[in-house]
Amino acid sequence: MQQEKLNVALLSVFAAIFLTGSKLLIGLLTGSLGILSEALHSGLDMVAAVITYFSVRISDKPADKQHNYGHGKIENFSALVETFLLLITCIWIIYEASNRLITGETHIEVGFWSYVVVLSSIVIDISRSRALRRVAKKYNSQALEADALHFSTDIWSSAVVLLGLICANFGLFFADSIAALGVAMIVLSVSFQLGKRSIDVLLDKAPQDTIDLVKQTLFEFPEVKHFHSLKIRTSGADTFVKVNVHLDPELSLRQVHEICDKIENEIGSRIKRSEVNIHAEPQDPGHIQTEKQDGL
Repeated sequence: MQQEKLNVALLSVFAAIFLTGSKLLIGLLTGSLGILSEALHSGLDMVAAVITYFSVRISDKPADKQHNYGHGKIENFSALVETFLLLITCIWIIYEASNRLITGETHIEVGFWSYVVVLSSIVIDISRSRALRRVAKKYNSQALEADALHFSTDIWSSAVVLLGLICANFGLFFADSIAALGVAMIVLSVSFQLGKRSIDVLLDKAPQDTIDLVKQTLFEFPEVKHFHSLKIRTSGADTFVKVNVHLDPELSLRQVHEICDKIENEIGSRIKRSEVNIHAEPQDPGHIQTEKQDGL
């Protein structure tokens, strides 16, 4: 498992290095702000890919005395770092594009290699994002999932630059700067998504879909008379679930243990890489409850 995740992360690093170098070279030769902005974008992609690679290496280390819940949050932290890198990209692109539009200095040379590097970027990014998304889904890796989302935006931003080059070929040179602004808008959108998600996890915000799944699972056990104090947190690819359940007070300790094991196994089968802790309490015979659960 670890080796496959490392391989796809390392492949992204090499792809980013190739794209950054080729875009920078063609951008400098043609003077295209659209391609130069893509070069900077790919350069930060390269940094993000390196961060992802090392975060994947660290995140699967087992829990120890200093890190009782493992090292999974390094993945979420790396996603937050990617967000800041994307924001830096946007600031530079918006500044340069606005300056060119205001001053009118938008003339560029559009040649054969301009189209080659942009089209190659689109093809490479499609294959790269697909590979990352496949492995991320397979191993529930948030770092690789963030990387896949990050690089999938390169496809759209490259398409915007391609449109700008086509317009510039017909003498509409200002279109290159507008295309660069289009890239910035796309990057800002992705930055917001990545940043919000990583901050939510770092602040231990419970994922609503996981809450609903756990509740539904508990409702399927008739032995559970009532449950409360449901707490869920995620750390990288791992999910931690704690909940108090009320059972028939006449059950033996062995029976209670077996029921809790069944619940933990069922939740574990529905949530990949989860650690479930069930605390059993005797149901008060005089307690009337219309629903099993009435709040966290």
